[in-house]
Amino acid sequence: MALLEETVLKVKHWTDKTFSFTTTRNQSFRFKNGEFAMIGLSINEKPILRAYSIASPNHEDYLEFLSIKVPNGPLTSKLQHIKIGDKVLINSKSTGTLVCDYLLPGRNLFLLSTGTGLAPFMSIIRDPETYDKFDKIILTHTVRKIKELAYKKFLENLNNDEIYSQITNQKFLYFNSVTREDYIRTGRITEWIKNDRLWSELNIDYFNASIDRVMICGSEEMTYELKDIFEKKGSKEGSTQTQGGFVIEKAFAEK
Repeated sequence: MALLEETVLKVKHWTDKTFSFTTTRNQSFRFKNGEFAMIGLSINEKPILRAYSIASPNHEDYLEFLSIKVPNGPLTSKLQHIKIGDKVLINSKSTGTLVCDYLLPGRNLFLLSTGTGLAPFMSIIRDPETYDKFDKIILTHTVRKIKELAYKKFLENLNNDEIYSQITNQKFLYFNSVTREDYIRTGRITEWIKNDRLWSELNIDYFNASIDRVMICGSEEMTYELKDIFEKKGSKEGSTQTQGGFVIEKAFAEK
């Protein structure tokens, strides 16, 4: 395993439980939007690594990651305290199943996330090829509290962004909900889908397994509940070997 050493350029603490950071990017590091890499720190001269989805699109010259904070976690207990100029280790090989290539061609692409599961979709929604492949890109993000809605302002304004408006061409839809506070939209994404409210809220056609595609990233419970829901709707899981109607990511950052 070849490890690259990158320098921290920026750190943003969203809440007392989540933060994001950007690093330099070695020119040799290549990845597909939606993939993850093993990243970490050298602790007591030993590399401690965990799987992290890359939030930055692959056309940028930096790397960005979104992380939870685990007080006693072997990695995040240290990682959450990184500062500009610190060094981070990144495995030179990326991988993962949340890649558009692993989905069949289709109409709408649903990117369903909870918590830091948002990260891989931050790269996918900034990839011009995503918009070439699908009519609409629908990103959903569900968290416990409003302040945990990372990148909220950016996502709300993506269609009007000076740069990305030319890429999205008004084809991007952003939906968020909160489970433990009063908000304009409350409840788990599984409930919004099971009672068919998501489609009406977004004013789009009802999900059709033969032409609509799905990516799922979040808590293990949410991931497998949505997997079951979409399989019952007639969608089949894709993988790195076979294209399908939906894909999930089984690798999680530190729990």
